[in-house]
Amino acid sequence: MTATPYRVPVLRAGGLSVRVRPRAVAATLGLLAAAVVLGALAMTLGDYQLSVGQVVGALTGTGSRAQQYVVLDLRAPRVVLALVVGAALGVAGALFQSLARNDLASPDLLGFTTGAASGALIAILLAGGGSAGTTAGALLGTVVTMLAVQALLGGATGGYRLVLVGIGVNAVLAALNNVLILRADLPAAVAAQSWLVGTLNGRGWTEVLATAIALAVLVPVAVGVSGRLDLLGMGDLLARGVGVTVGRTRVVTLLAGVALVGVATAAVGPVAFVALAAPQLARRLAGTTGPTVVAAGLMGGVLLLAGDVLGQRLVAPLQFPAGAMTAAIGGLYLVWLLAREWRAGR
Repeated sequence: MTATPYRVPVLRAGGLSVRVRPRAVAATLGLLAAAVVLGALAMTLGDYQLSVGQVVGALTGTGSRAQQYVVLDLRAPRVVLALVVGAALGVAGALFQSLARNDLASPDLLGFTTGAASGALIAILLAGGGSAGTTAGALLGTVVTMLAVQALLGGATGGYRLVLVGIGVNAVLAALNNVLILRADLPAAVAAQSWLVGTLNGRGWTEVLATAIALAVLVPVAVGVSGRLDLLGMGDLLARGVGVTVGRTRVVTLLAGVALVGVATAAVGPVAFVALAAPQLARRLAGTTGPTVVAAGLMGGVLLLAGDVLGQRLVAPLQFPAGAMTAAIGGLYLVWLLAREWRAGR
């Protein structure tokens, strides 16, 4: 009896074709459901506790004024911002890891997140700060860091060299951030340090809208290059043989990832390890080896929102910022990942 080979369905629209993997689709839908459930749960928790029905009533305009204020003005922006910022970091992590073909290639370790923090610190400490100034500083810091990394790479955009150079740049920028804070006066240093921990406190719909617009522009770009990144994983020569423009694909991937990191960091400050863990967990759920951009974005949103909920409720009334929680959990994940890589290399 001859076995019938399994064929992956392909959807075609114009000149675009997308392979549909049932397990990947199931994982994506499962993550979407998890994001909705966790978001609904997050809006019920707090000093002013609400039921799911009351949350729905507030969202639909049938709840009391107090309920609508708590949900629409306080909790909903925080929940949505956690999801969109986490999604931006998850997608950026998927792009960088696929570009470098290395699970350790995340914005946290490559220096881009720290570069965004450096730009924001300079804006806060030297230019008076403000929401617009901090955002512009974070974005400019990310771009400058990218240009510095590219200059040190000598034009290359992928592989282990990207990881090694990024780690070096990250260390230098971290030292610069410490110097900036130490030389600042006390009120400015406190304001800068509160931004550096990565928190969703005090954020509103303005940050949500800016991040959502960036996602709407950049995620389609990421999805568009994801198939070519999958081919790049098999080697440049083979990728060129099937028509992939290797240089252009790498540059577009790098620019999209850097922009996502800059926007996310500008919104809430540097958030550690979401970009590292989300793509890897998404790939394991989806059973794929490629970028899994959409699933990685959803996983990033779930991880950041879960970290924020844990930070608020784990030892209430004492609260921890979301960035501190993701750093604590992500640090353990990084230790496990390094141990697994070391065992695999023996």
